[in-house]
Amino acid sequence: MNTQSAQSGKLFYSIGEVAKMFDVNTSLIRFWEKEFDIIKPKKNNKGNRLFTQTDVDHFHIIYHLVKERGFTLQGAKAKLKENKDETIDNIEVVKTLQNLKNFLLDIKNTV
Repeated sequence: MNTQSAQSGKLFYSIGEVAKMFDVNTSLIRFWEKEFDIIKPKKNNKGNRLFTQTDVDHFHIIYHLVKERGFTLQGAKAKLKENKDETIDNIEVVKTLQNLKNFLLDIKNTV
């Protein structure tokens, strides 16, 4: 998953940009939007979805639960309902550990 794009500071992201961030098809983004009520994109006059950074953050949580942890959609919905804050904290710990691992591997490869 490419989180670099999510940190660019843009106000809105197109469905294609969001799909690219997570390396998934736009159809999956539309599906998750319908399945999870925490995703609420705005739509422009043409009807194109405009996702905010909050939406992208919510996609990150869903992606982590479904794709990385193997939750079913119902399981992910239940997890978000029962303890969203704990889930977010766990994701942050995982991201920090992955960054540390990458940093250490970079050091190892330069020595």
